[in-house]
Amino acid sequence: MISLTLLFLLCIFSTFSASIKVHTVGPRLNNDRVYKYAYTTDVLIDKPRGSLEDSVGYKILSDVEVNLVWRNPINKDDQLIKIAMKNIKAENINVHPQGPNIFTETNAAKLLGDTNLDILQRPILVQWTNGKVKTLYLYPNEPTVLTNIKRGLASLFQIQLNPGTVTEVDVSGNCKVTYKTKQNQVNKVKELDSCRISKTGFTNSNKVLGISNKGTSSTVYHIEDDNLKSVLAEENHVLILNVHESIAAKVICRQKLELKSSNAGPKELAGKQLSSVVKAVDPKYIATPLVADQVKSECKSCPTLMQQWKTIRKYLEPENLSKASAARSFLHLIQSLRRAGKSDIVTLLKSEKDDVLPQLVDAVTFAQTPDALAALLEILDFKNGTRPLLQERFLYASGLASHPDESMLRTLLDKYKEKIANDEIRETVVIIIGALIKKLHQATGSELPAVLEAKKLILDGLQKADKPSDVTMYLLALKNANLPEGIPLLLKYSESGEGPVSSIAISALQKYHISFITDEVKKVMNRIYHQNYKIHEKTVRTTAADIILNSRPTYMEVKNLLLSIGELPLEMNKYMLSVFQDILQFEMPASKLIRQVLKDMKVHNYDRFSKSGSSSAYSGYVTRGPDSSSTYSLDILYSGSGILRRSNIDIFVYSKNTELHAIQVVIEAQGLESLIAATADEGEEDLESFAGMSAILFDVQLRPVTFFKGYSDLMSKMFSATGDPISVVKGLVLLTDHSETIQLQSGLQARAEFQGGLAIDISGGMDFSLWYRESKTSVNNRGALVVIGNITIDSEFASVGMETRLETESSFNFITTVKFSSYPFLVCMQMDKATYPFRQYVTRYERLPSGKSYISRKGKVQTVSGSELPLHQENSNMCRVVFGEQQDSTDSWF
Repeated sequence: MISLTLLFLLCIFSTFSASIKVHTVGPRLNNDRVYKYAYTTDVLIDKPRGSLEDSVGYKILSDVEVNLVWRNPINKDDQLIKIAMKNIKAENINVHPQGPNIFTETNAAKLLGDTNLDILQRPILVQWTNGKVKTLYLYPNEPTVLTNIKRGLASLFQIQLNPGTVTEVDVSGNCKVTYKTKQNQVNKVKELDSCRISKTGFTNSNKVLGISNKGTSSTVYHIEDDNLKSVLAEENHVLILNVHESIAAKVICRQKLELKSSNAGPKELAGKQLSSVVKAVDPKYIATPLVADQVKSECKSCPTLMQQWKTIRKYLEPENLSKASAARSFLHLIQSLRRAGKSDIVTLLKSEKDDVLPQLVDAVTFAQTPDALAALLEILDFKNGTRPLLQERFLYASGLASHPDESMLRTLLDKYKEKIANDEIRETVVIIIGALIKKLHQATGSELPAVLEAKKLILDGLQKADKPSDVTMYLLALKNANLPEGIPLLLKYSESGEGPVSSIAISALQKYHISFITDEVKKVMNRIYHQNYKIHEKTVRTTAADIILNSRPTYMEVKNLLLSIGELPLEMNKYMLSVFQDILQFEMPASKLIRQVLKDMKVHNYDRFSKSGSSSAYSGYVTRGPDSSSTYSLDILYSGSGILRRSNIDIFVYSKNTELHAIQVVIEAQGLESLIAATADEGEEDLESFAGMSAILFDVQLRPVTFFKGYSDLMSKMFSATGDPISVVKGLVLLTDHSETIQLQSGLQARAEFQGGLAIDISGGMDFSLWYRESKTSVNNRGALVVIGNITIDSEFASVGMETRLETESSFNFITTVKFSSYPFLVCMQMDKATYPFRQYVTRYERLPSGKSYISRKGKVQTVSGSELPLHQENSNMCRVVFGEQQDSTDSWF
């Protein structure tokens, strides 16, 4: 009875199994059939939130015939198929009401030429195994653009019927893809960030000034009777300038393959070996990678270097450097320099006059090509002391370079080993070597041979240095390099150094990420601030406090800092009180802990928080937006006699969880009390008379500038002073520099170029009047910014593209006026942001090989009102008194 039951169940199961269609691993083509598809691929370029009507692009249409050539007798899912494009056409996507339809009265033969059209319509062979494109067969030496279009079509046949995540090769590269299946539909999502493909290009080492590229790719397959019924693919790329999202572009690429009919076709070829079958079809076919090749771009209509220079030279003359035209011309010049050879660059450099040569050196350095570097090395002679300005501009541009390579660092190392006639240039070489170490490490994440040699140069040099000038030189280089292994040396010089040495060493520690400020580092900072071992200058002590407060301080560290207020020199009391108030007002990370400590009435009392003085610390926003923000901080520290000790202004830019130290200008003075018969503060009695300025520009420490050093130098400068500010940095800077080739799944390639140029002039001065017992310091920042984003798609059919441009000119001034005729002395600080224009332009175009084109230009111009950036109320009250006194003195007889 049991055996009969089992036999009955077995029969039922067999019948049920026979009623279910057994799916193969991948789609199959039937023998002796030809499948005719309609194929369309299009590309669109526009702003990310632009309307479809404003976009530019085109589409390629064709019939596609697919048939089985051979099937592996051992594995039925191993097939050789032939794919051929026929009746190719190109059309516009949008009808532009304000311009012509450039695709009317044209056809593929006119666009491509008969030869290229024949090549594109030449069939391809694909080994299609289990739904995967295993091998692609093409004729050799076909034009890369046409070959890539064929690869894009073949990649549509890359499919699997089982769900899961796999690594797959197609025209976009070796990519991670995820398949999901539902009835007769297969969805494929490609992670474009994972695609490994040979690329050319570069980008900024700092993300704030860089470009974000967000890409998505999805494909939907419909399967019917084991055949591809339709394929619909769409790919999107959005490129955005991180610091300002108005500079952005979007590329859309779509493909559609739809089965129209299935008719009788050629017979299947017999054979056991695939290679012999391919040879029998056509011996010229060779196995070709499915991954796209890079298309070499040539600018056929671009002007030569000399032609470009003649057009823009006048805009780069010194009197025009604060205008947007200077920054725009600078960007155009860099593009020409990158296409030029060494001999052309050398000829240009030798032919120019001194007034524009510094700007030309800036541009040649920022071109960052081997030919440009070789040309500069031929022109600049470090062995004699001539033309130090050009050498300095070359070095600063090297330190600010957007994507320096090892050869640039190697060049500076070689120069340092040779004779350098000018001591200031020698110092600058070492300082910039430090900046290149950091940038190369950020870009590669690996230890290049030149980087290892440069690290050894700085660390060994600092340990062996005897002269104070050499110690400060290596400390400044270490500040730029940001080497973790240099922290012990910085701690040593911070705690045991004297004067500028300890000041530079501890300021270098400020540049390290919080993760490197260990408990050991904070112990040293606490010893310096509380003067456990020796007496330190106020500037060093306040920097130590800043490091503690910005590095996850403990409850007791904050409490001890607060308890010290009242026991400090007069102006330092006021300064530290202002620091804590600024942290609370600006809601900095330590603010929550400070509020907890202030609950202790021993800490929070009237005596401690009512200290008088003129020193201050204040932070605020320059700009605040959804994509980025920028902040300013202003610290002023005076000596007890009313003379400026340190003035520090910082501007930071934040975007994409990354910060950029855009500008820092520090003016320091010491040892000036004897001029007004005042008593120096504790620990500063023997300091030499000195005043100078130090600057950081886009995370790069520049060589400090000395106003005077020593009493005799001071008196000489006072009697010969003209009142004109001293230039700290002046020139052209390439802020944003991004070049990228985007491989689209249709086989076409988009090229993205984003460049941002800054024409900048930072100057500062310090006027000191014994007669009026008044001092005035000023920091003047003037500049013009131009950012240009270009995205283009060039093919044999057409060229389409879009340019977005942003332009602005601005000035930012900081003035401090001190009247020390009585105590407490009067201090007025002013931070002015001038009214500035803000211009945006968008140009879109479509162009055929014949020259026929469509161009659309749109622009928006606005004026942003200037303002005086807010400081604390106490400063406003003081300014009224200062300017009131000045008015009174003007009205007097004398």
